[in-house]
Amino acid sequence: MKMKKVLTYGAIAFAVFYLYSRPTESATAVRSAVDGISSGAGQLATFVSQLVK
Repeated sequence: MKMKKVLTYGAIAFAVFYLYSRPTESATAVRSAVDGISSGAGQLATFVSQLVK
């Protein structure tokens, strides 16, 4: 359990460091992730609507 907490805090610290040291690349990464989620949600909606027909 202690190792999980250390890894979680390490990942959070890395993310904060990355956000402050490379804001442009961070914004691009976040935008790509949101676009991927949006695309997946749209595809899921299309799939469900085809099932309902």
